[in-house]
Amino acid sequence: MRAARLIKMVLLLQSRSVMSAAELAEELEVSERTVTRDAQALSEAGVPVYADRGRTGGYRLVGGYRTRLTGLARDEAEALFLSGLPSALREMGLDDAASAARLKVAAALLPSLRDAPRSAARRFHLDAPGWFHEPVTPGLLPAVAQAVWDDRLLRARYRRAAGAEETERELAPYGLVLKAGVWYLCARAGDTDVRVYRIDRFTAVAVSETRFERDLDFDLPGFWAKRAAEFARSILRAEVTVRLSGAGLARLPHVVDPAAVEEALAGAAGPDADGLHTLTLAVESEEVAYDQLLRLGPELEVLAPSALRARFGRAAARLYAMYR
Repeated sequence: MRAARLIKMVLLLQSRSVMSAAELAEELEVSERTVTRDAQALSEAGVPVYADRGRTGGYRLVGGYRTRLTGLARDEAEALFLSGLPSALREMGLDDAASAARLKVAAALLPSLRDAPRSAARRFHLDAPGWFHEPVTPGLLPAVAQAVWDDRLLRARYRRAAGAEETERELAPYGLVLKAGVWYLCARAGDTDVRVYRIDRFTAVAVSETRFERDLDFDLPGFWAKRAAEFARSILRAEVTVRLSGAGLARLPHVVDPAAVEEALAGAAGPDADGLHTLTLAVESEEVAYDQLLRLGPELEVLAPSALRARFGRAAARLYAMYR
């Protein structure tokens, strides 16, 4: 552990011109006395650590003791420090490794680029989960991430839905996806195609010592984009016919699936003499459609199915009785 701390201390001093004992102690999570002993140990080992005395003093490296990473432009250096999503790395148990990697790169950058991490952090922050709910990190995620990282087979017990029976499978884990605060595993079971599993539905996992041979042609972003589009379309199993004002039509993609709206518009005629648009819209179910379309209020009229139209009529009557 001390060896790792000494290496980190050298990297910290490479990435900054000078650091006080208090600053080093905070970064290394040790006492200032330990910092003094570590600096002495580095000096005895041939690392030119020099201590400046006085109120503005501190520790620094002398004699050009650093490794430089040349060829990086400023925008490339800043982009490098945007490559990680801190919350995701933390949930996968990779935050320490990511921190060490960023420190090593920062220490190797040319002096003119050394402020790239702070420059990027001041301008950009990535926050993946959606609003109004607290994401829950699956407890088994670090183990799954380890299997993905090492290309190791994974024995997993999985429940497809609440109350369903558990199944056990051996998976070749190709990649992890974080979508709106929910973690998914893209994996192949035997000779089947790559499928998607929600990690919070795993009840047990065991990482095998056996590695699998990854298909180098597998494109995780492309696979996810295609599968996400297929999933979004597959759950739209019902249809409703609606008549909307121009304002309702403009707001419609914000309350139902935008692709379903685009598809409905492609097969619809233009507005009638009153400027109203009639669309046949694919929806998940009548129940879901009621919750979604009710948000448009008087900008939308349900024409079919009759049961849904009657439900909107009852809602309108209740509103009228409340506000008359």
